[in-house]
Amino acid sequence: MLPSSPREKMLRALIVLALWPLAVGSGTEPDAEPELFSETVFRRHIEYLASEELAGRAGKGGEKAAEFIRKHFETHRLEPLFGESYFQKVPGSSVNGNEVQPPGLNVGAILVGSDETLRDEIILIAAHYDHLGRGQTGYFPGADDNASGTSMLLEVSRALSRAKIRPKRSIAFVAFDQEERMLWGSRWFVGHAPRPLEQFKCVLVADMIGRSLGDLNLDTIFVLGSEHSPELTAALDAVKVPEGLHAARLGIDLIGVRSDYGPFWNEDIPFLFFSSGEHPDYHRQTDLPDKIDYPQVAKVSRLVHALTVELGDAEVAPTWQHDVLPSLEEVRTLARIVDLLLTQERAAPLTGSQLLLLNHVKGRTRQILERGTMDAGERSWLMRVSQLMIFSVL
Repeated sequence: MLPSSPREKMLRALIVLALWPLAVGSGTEPDAEPELFSETVFRRHIEYLASEELAGRAGKGGEKAAEFIRKHFETHRLEPLFGESYFQKVPGSSVNGNEVQPPGLNVGAILVGSDETLRDEIILIAAHYDHLGRGQTGYFPGADDNASGTSMLLEVSRALSRAKIRPKRSIAFVAFDQEERMLWGSRWFVGHAPRPLEQFKCVLVADMIGRSLGDLNLDTIFVLGSEHSPELTAALDAVKVPEGLHAARLGIDLIGVRSDYGPFWNEDIPFLFFSSGEHPDYHRQTDLPDKIDYPQVAKVSRLVHALTVELGDAEVAPTWQHDVLPSLEEVRTLARIVDLLLTQERAAPLTGSQLLLLNHVKGRTRQILERGTMDAGERSWLMRVSQLMIFSVL
């Protein structure tokens, strides 16, 4: 190409300046926001959060992740949750001068509800953003654990901030730090809540939503906790699950405390826990962005968004019930997992003891389903065998 004269260069510059406002307003510029719940936005978030720059989101990398989340909340005009700050400092601790618990930062924002009476009631959406930092051979990316859940938090907050009509109740968004250290971030939040704890009517927590339990071909998100709240059960019944996603409801006591819903559970605050389960890359340096099922993350995020809107506008806020009735849905889910474990090829073949366990579970779940009822004793068996499978097979 021939070099341009100074006059031609000036003319081109004037043309660009004249057209620039139109280009920006058209939404076609490279920096335009992607479509809501598109795979592009989830990939962008997860690849950054799991990048070498953030080095496993602990220490300085964790501070960068916290600032990234804060900037997202601020950009989408969500109000700070902690007074005038988006940050809640989580103190560390030391013994004999040796750091036992490093300090951290919870990051939170709030979308104030549209109803003058119900806006004091809060629906909390949460995910932890921290991970394991660096090891001797490199850093732990934590793409699924829990960049996937954090990406959901960011996208649901963006969607709700752009909605023409706000939910009647207020919606809070919190990215917890220190989940990998005995849930210290969420424990501190519950003990030092920015609003009276009774205003938090329920919490929806996502942790590891981008893979599949044991790398099985499940297309399933496990939803745990609804058995403790009839209103949460009704909300799950009311919303449409995205096509291609199976939402399998399980009792939370089948797995116990495994994520940031734990401190809320202790306070009898209704909760739902969303997870696709552990896989072979859990807490390994192989938990990479290119292994994430991005369509699944998008579908789970749409489900959480729909539930948030449903709960935000419901006539009655979720309530807590201690007594739990046995559910055949749990038996169906366990039976499906067992069938897949027995039929799908695995990198490591099943051992004799594993085959014995799985065939025992297969036979007993079939008996329960054929009968169509489950008693309290069988529910106790279901809880024990599920935990045994998690630790010995999956």
